[in-house]
Formats: sequence, structure tokens, C-alpha cells
Amino acid sequence: MTLTVSIITLNEEKNLERTLKSVQDFADEIVIVDSGSTDKTEEIAKKFGAKFVYQEWLGYGAQRNKAIDLATSDWVLNIDADEEISPELAKRIKAIKENSRYKVYKINFMSVCFNKKIKHGGWSNSYRIRLFRKDAGRFNENTVHEEFKTTQEIAKLHKYIYHHTYSDLADYFDRFNKYTTLGAIEYYKKGKKASIISIVLSPIYKFLRMYIVRLGFLDGLEGLLLATTSSLYTMVKYYKLREIYKNKSYIEKEGNDGN
Repeated sequence: MTLTVSIITLNEEKNLERTLKSVQDFADEIVIVDSGSTDKTEEIAKKFGAKFVYQEWLGYGAQRNKAIDLATSDWVLNIDADEEISPELAKRIKAIKENSRYKVYKINFMSVCFNKKIKHGGWSNSYRIRLFRKDAGRFNENTVHEEFKTTQEIAKLHKYIYHHTYSDLADYFDRFNKYTTLGAIEYYKKGKKASIISIVLSPIYKFLRMYIVRLGFLDGLEGLLLATTSSLYTMVKYYKLREIYKNKSYIEKEGNDGN
């Protein structure tokens, strides 16, 4: 059995080499679908022998599916450019390539924020489908928060993918505006409303859930910082949803900015 690593990118020069190094021992093919990088992303990809294809941005689900369609292997490991396969997970993937009774696996994630592994607050020990036989399913067409849909039985891999989310606070807020906008648009498509109560109470609930219920305080100062900024993220997302209902052209202006 062979395996293709599929990745979607846009200006990922600071992350991509780390990711590709973590898969080079077991990947038979690397497919990268890029939506218009202007940095050294392509140069780094080709250094690792990747198939590098330009595709105008289609949205997260459709862009991932494009990368899967280009894969020529039996198995696909779909990861992001800021994700790193742990050595323990790499060994398990090698074994699965050779012999597996399952066709779909969801993999355990641990977040790395501000150069620290975050073990609490809901930022780790979440499972996402990332390893599958090519014919086992597809991602849905969600603009953000896309999910892999399959009718196959799903097995779990407990070894980690490290998700390098934010290198520092400046990096967090650089992406803050983009993702709160995409989240608001997704809420609008699902028919969610933005009442004053949701704008005020949802952030409070978010903070208490992350910091107290999910033990975010055990991650020290970083745990406090993430709980605080996540509550702000929730407030801004709901307020942007309110703006969309007031002016629906906001979707056309803000929702087509690419990956």
C-alpha cells in the first residue's frame, strides 16, 4: 500500500519545512494545493519533491478535496502546513500502510501555542479524521470548520499530531480578524442569530468553560491568555454575525478573501 500526504497552503514558509520533515519517512507522495503563495512555500515544497499545484481558493472543504483528488496512492494523510506528525504517530502510520482492517482513522491533536504544548482548556486531546483510504469519503463544502464525511467505521489513533497554532500573540491577532469573519459567515449560513444576550453571555461562558471546567488554569499564564482571547474571539464573531444581518453585502466583501 502507498500513502499520499495532501496539504493546502498559502504563504506557509515558516511552517512547511517542519511539517514535511515529519512525514518524509513514510510518505510515498506529497501533494500540495496552493492558493497563490508569494513567499518561499513553493521552493520549500519542491525541495521535498512535492507535487505543487495552484488552485484558486475554493473554501476549506473543497480545497482539501482538490488535494485528495490529485493523490495517486491508496491512503491519504490530509494535514495542514502548521501540523507536525509526532515520531510515535509516524510509526503507527507506517504499520497501518502495511496492514489495517480499518479504512478511516481519526487522530489525536495537541496544540502548541506561543511555543508551549497546551494540554488543557479544550486545546488538546481532540480527534479529527485525517488518515483514510482515498475512496473512503470526502470533506463537506463548509467555508470553515469543514468535516470529513464517511460511511466507514472510524478507528482512533492516540498518538499526536502537534498543531502549531500561534507562534506569539502578534500571530494570534494577525489571524483574528480573518477567522472571526469566516466563523460569522458560517453561523449566518446555518441560520444562527446574534442577540445582545449571545454577544454578552457567550464570551463569559467560553472563558469559564475553558479556564475552569476544562482546567485551562493548569497551563499557567498561557492558559489564562488563551481563555481570555478565546472569549474575545467569541464576542467579535457574534458581533460580526449581527453586522451581516444588518448588511448582507458584508458576506461578499469579507467572505472571498482566500485561504
